[in-house]
Amino acid sequence: MCGIFGVWGVKEASSLIYRGLFALQHRGQESAGIVASDGKTLRLHRGMGLVANTFTKDDIGRLKGSSGIGHVRYSTAGLSRIEEAQPLLISCSEGEQIAIAHNGNILNSGNLKGRLEREGSIFQTISDSEVILHRIARAKTRDFISNLISSISLLKGGYSLLFLLKDKMVALRDPFGFRPLSIGKRGKSIFIASETSAFDLVGAKYIRDVEPGEIVIIDKSGLTSIFYVQPSPQEHLTTKSYLIGDYELPYPIRKSYCIFEHIYFARPDSLVFSEGVYSVRKMLGRKLGAENRVSADMVISVPYSGTIAAMGYAEETDMPYELGLVRNNYIGRTFINPEHSMREAGVSIKLNPVVDIIAGKRIVVIDDSIVRGTTSRKIIGMIRRAGAKEIHLRISSPPVRHPCYYGIDTPTEKELIASKKSLSNIRDFIGVDSLEYLSLEGMLSCVKNPRDYCTACFSGDYPIL
Repeated sequence: MCGIFGVWGVKEASSLIYRGLFALQHRGQESAGIVASDGKTLRLHRGMGLVANTFTKDDIGRLKGSSGIGHVRYSTAGLSRIEEAQPLLISCSEGEQIAIAHNGNILNSGNLKGRLEREGSIFQTISDSEVILHRIARAKTRDFISNLISSISLLKGGYSLLFLLKDKMVALRDPFGFRPLSIGKRGKSIFIASETSAFDLVGAKYIRDVEPGEIVIIDKSGLTSIFYVQPSPQEHLTTKSYLIGDYELPYPIRKSYCIFEHIYFARPDSLVFSEGVYSVRKMLGRKLGAENRVSADMVISVPYSGTIAAMGYAEETDMPYELGLVRNNYIGRTFINPEHSMREAGVSIKLNPVVDIIAGKRIVVIDDSIVRGTTSRKIIGMIRRAGAKEIHLRISSPPVRHPCYYGIDTPTEKELIASKKSLSNIRDFIGVDSLEYLSLEGMLSCVKNPRDYCTACFSGDYPIL
């Protein structure tokens, strides 16, 4: 899950983008970058690691201009190297510069890249985002929006995109709306962000989401938008193709918001898909408590991903909630570290049990999900060594049985413990006295419009393949 942030019409745009990227740091810790425009030239700075380690005061000072876009990266495609860091910046014919920041994953990027290479394109990265830029650069007209529509018409997958040119900023979401993207304002200035919490850090007010299939154009005239494709109501799904001018999307279109944003990825102080993450997460915990009660002395959470759900579970079951695990705030999120060895090392120093709270007690542990199971096993081992009498693990989402192809780091089924082990085998592997998940129906009941969400990682019902 990457984070993207855009600013239009402010003095020293790069300083605000820097702050906005801080608010989105949880979405990617591999690399960060900013492109700024002064109306004549686009300037880029990017680097590996966290936002604070990537930019100096001088770096920000060199990124002059009143508009810009920024990116924090967590890789689902491509290598972990500086060439893959975003935004990507290219120069097209006649010197026109275009920058892109991308959150999501393009399923057919390999086929599109092969076609472009046969036509003479030379790629500097293996990122699927560069495929989009090459398609735009090879378009035959000089109108960027027309070129953009023709270029994205063949893309299959989940994508929220931000483009920066010297005279405009453009934001769009794929027709299914897999990835979040929101619009904010501060006076006459316009902001675009993956999550609304980034607006709070720069004093902007959330206005609305960029809709699935919508292109938002921001220039000196203000904000305008067009829909390059309209999602169909799910009850009217067909198998016909959808046309965008002369271009064809050969699959049915339906809203397919990523439910994992509410379960894990987004900050709890954000609105995602126009719905408060905190409220949804707490409701997930309450529903989990209603479905899967157990007799115990207290509820604790795996911080911070399970904390709000644990509060909801404790309220629903009338059990006390205690801080049984303390988190080291100076280590990042282990799930989004791209290397397995980094996740393993991170768990060892990330959490520590509070022995005088846990020892001799029957504990209900709440977490948001189990993906590979290795992290859960380590955490439960810590709690067991701290002297817990019983450990009952409750998960505020269904079993993750299927890989996600739209931007989550679960590329193969063999990595997913629930795809190959039964509930009892998972329980024994992790080392708990009991294990229960929230049901699919229970999870969907916690959001306002259940039919608008993608549940492929739980159900195997893929909107597109």
